[in-house]
Amino acid sequence: MVESAGHLNPGDPEVAFSRFVLGADLDDLVRHVWVARWDVPPGVVRQQRVLTYPAANAVLQPAGATLHGPSRVLTTQDLTGRSWVVGVLLRPAAGRLLTATEPTRLVGRGEPLPGAPLRAVAAAMAQAPDAADAAVAALLRTWLAPVAARVDDAGRLANAACRVAEERADVLRVADLADLLGTTTRTLSRVVRQHTGLTPKWLIECRRLQAAATALFADPATDLAGLAADLGYTDQAHFTRRYRAVVGETPARTRRHAAAPV
Repeated sequence: MVESAGHLNPGDPEVAFSRFVLGADLDDLVRHVWVARWDVPPGVVRQQRVLTYPAANAVLQPAGATLHGPSRVLTTQDLTGRSWVVGVLLRPAAGRLLTATEPTRLVGRGEPLPGAPLRAVAAAMAQAPDAADAAVAALLRTWLAPVAARVDDAGRLANAACRVAEERADVLRVADLADLLGTTTRTLSRVVRQHTGLTPKWLIECRRLQAAATALFADPATDLAGLAADLGYTDQAHFTRRYRAVVGETPARTRRHAAAPV
């Protein structure tokens, strides 16, 4: 299954996730598809905590289809009852091709996505999980293939910037990222902002904070000073300030949250 660093508290017993790709021909447009199904007992709430990748998500659920821009802070979603959601984690190049709204105006916001095949996806989700995922993949491929054909060189540069910033833990400065991509910091900043509404600096910060939150949730005994140093922060105080500003709580509180019984 495709892994995701954005979902910070996987493992809730009543929430099942599946993730899959749509194929190499859509790779410039789509990172992966994520599907969540839940059946939460009456009176119980399961809160999902997500630090989004620096790209948009197309989200289809019974209530409608929405294009969500990336967020600079952790977001939460309370799950109750029984339902489902299908999300398409898009590459940075995709945002400008699915909406006329400027990416800067979509940061932390969403808007209706009327072109999505919502009815067909809802019918597919009535099947057993494996059959449903296969049917949903086919529907999404049909919908998005014409869009993928419109990705241009600027979009591919934005994609590459996000990929390298995420994969290279040694990249701590925007100048380092620009050098690896063979471009200037000015061009890099312009292209990333035009496609994501964010800055190259945030691409690097997002990777570091996703890694931090994931480590703290997986192992609440993680040493904070060591983690800060491993992620390239000047000291633990700097790490704590940035973590609290984005995640909305201190690293110590994340550790307590992770250690608490379900």
